[in-house]
Amino acid sequence: MSANTAKTVQTVQTVHTERAPAAIGPYSQGVVAGGFLFTAGQIALDPASGQIVDGDVVAQTERVLANLAAILAEAGTSWSQVVKTTVYLQDMADFPKVNEVYARAIGAARPARSTVQVAGLPRGVLVEIDAVVAVG
Repeated sequence: MSANTAKTVQTVQTVHTERAPAAIGPYSQGVVAGGFLFTAGQIALDPASGQIVDGDVVAQTERVLANLAAILAEAGTSWSQVVKTTVYLQDMADFPKVNEVYARAIGAARPARSTVQVAGLPRGVLVEIDAVVAVG
């Protein structure tokens, strides 16, 4: 490195809130790096009980999005700053119901989104969502 080249040190900060489920493995609820928050995939775990919420894909999606909103708030950001989400569904036939709940939760925000059907999700849940979010 020449004398005229500045060295940039990348900082990585983990995000944790009691208002979202604690990590159930060696990972963080979210990580802030390079001006972005990268969330872990959230499933329909109730943060207080640690149990999957009762109900169908609508109830599970509502819990997932509440968990994500709590992580966003802890990182000082909101749905309006979400750049990209990925939605993982156990059954693509649930897409219309998930999409309706998702639209209500994110309001006017319009992040890029991918939705995929997967063979299985942790603890047998019906939906998992993660996000990439701009932070200030």
